[in-house]
Amino acid sequence: MLTNNRTRQLITDGLPAFGLLNAVPTPWMIEMIGHAGYDFVILDTEHMSTNPESLEHMIRAAECASVTPLVRVPGVDRAAITRALDSGAQGIVVPRIRNAEEARDVVQMARYAPAGQRGITGGRTTGFGTLPLKDYLRQANQEVLIVLMIEDQEGIDNREAILGVPGVDWVLPGAVDLSQSLGCPGDPFHSSVNHAIAELAASCRGRSVEFCALPRSPDQLTEWQEWGARAFLLGEDRSLLFKYLKSHLATCRAESSPPSP
Repeated sequence: MLTNNRTRQLITDGLPAFGLLNAVPTPWMIEMIGHAGYDFVILDTEHMSTNPESLEHMIRAAECASVTPLVRVPGVDRAAITRALDSGAQGIVVPRIRNAEEARDVVQMARYAPAGQRGITGGRTTGFGTLPLKDYLRQANQEVLIVLMIEDQEGIDNREAILGVPGVDWVLPGAVDLSQSLGCPGDPFHSSVNHAIAELAASCRGRSVEFCALPRSPDQLTEWQEWGARAFLLGEDRSLLFKYLKSHLATCRAESSPPSP
């Protein structure tokens, strides 16, 4: 059954929320992320080949470990958005949003009337009917997070119109894809990428749309905290695992090396 969105409540209370992008699509990884203390996890179905049944199990694992499950869908896709939310996701992350029309389409697909036109069904989100349908529709509109990713120059140029669409909750910059669009592919630290992200963040000032920061270094984390960001995506589980495994092996090899003569 759909529960209160803990991550949404943290932001409402003025507290920080920290999350990870999941690229190791197994329920035990989601449980581990939750028990490690993260507030939200983004289950990636854009780049990962996660089947619908596995996605449901990963959402259940998130519920068991008290971490908010968000699903990154492949794009502005009604079927994918519907499946993710009907599986119990407490939010969707939609990549490559370029204009206000696309943003409005996402809101229409993800919210029930009168805020949108999401298709109505029962199932696990209503506790198989134990939660009255009208109560569920109202609760879903209150709790589900709609997160839009801005990943190219067109999206940056149209940011004011995108952020002005009612029903959008967060905006998330895609630094690596932005680097391609801005002519510096593979360099998310390039000055032009940093400038575009700063423009997007500045446009969130004074709006109800939350800017979700993606700090790629401790210095960037400090800078975004000082700026006033409250939502933070702290990287990807696959990358963090690889870095730790490599570092752990290097440490063990160094400790087992024979002493110099």
